[in-house]
Amino acid sequence: MISIKIALIVFACVFGGALLGMILRAVSPEHHLSQDSKDVIKLGTGLIATITALVLGLVISTAKGSFDSQDVAVKQTCAKVLMLDRVLAQYGPDTKETRDLLRRLVAYKLDQIWPEDPSQTASLGEHEAVPAGEGIQAQIRQLAPQNDSQRWLQSRALQISGDIMETRWLLLAGTGGSIQVPFLMVIVFWLTIIFVSFGLFAPRNAMVVAVLFVCALSVSTAIFLLVEMDQPFQGLMKISNAPVRFTLSHLGK
Repeated sequence: MISIKIALIVFACVFGGALLGMILRAVSPEHHLSQDSKDVIKLGTGLIATITALVLGLVISTAKGSFDSQDVAVKQTCAKVLMLDRVLAQYGPDTKETRDLLRRLVAYKLDQIWPEDPSQTASLGEHEAVPAGEGIQAQIRQLAPQNDSQRWLQSRALQISGDIMETRWLLLAGTGGSIQVPFLMVIVFWLTIIFVSFGLFAPRNAMVVAVLFVCALSVSTAIFLLVEMDQPFQGLMKISNAPVRFTLSHLGK
């Protein structure tokens, strides 16, 4: 998975920076590590650490908000699909073909976005779903209402199906891509500099190396969470398919 690979790269850079700092301390002349030099280095590192903490916290908050928005969009879509099915059922037997098509579409999307085979890659499949969604709307428009009640139900079904298509496009537009690679590289560069400074002033013993190892691991897991939340339908932390399964089990009844 891409998120695990990125986390491992971040860990290698950050922990490698700490080890590099220890090496630099061993080979640097004594006057380069005077008290005045240490004060300046600590001030500069503190400034970078503050900027990194603010930016990283903001990005994680944004990614979490985007993940939650996608989750809400899935639940809203499922609710609207169920509502559309009930409206078509109230219209009468003329909508049976449309309801069957709606159920097949939901089952197809469930298998495509949440495949049972872990080796398969999840796909939103916008190119396949759009014609099917438009086909459902076309069948609704072709209905011939016989009374005011059916005319209202047809109008209501068209409105709900339009809302579903709109929500789907918004969901597709907001999926992934919020974390740019150059931005991530800058964050990792800042973190590496901070850990170089840690190693530069740290004594070389097993306890210090272990603590730096744990700190580097913690930082890399934060990046892992960030990348995972940027891909809400892939990886280990993906949106639950429970609402879709619930919807599928109630369609056509």
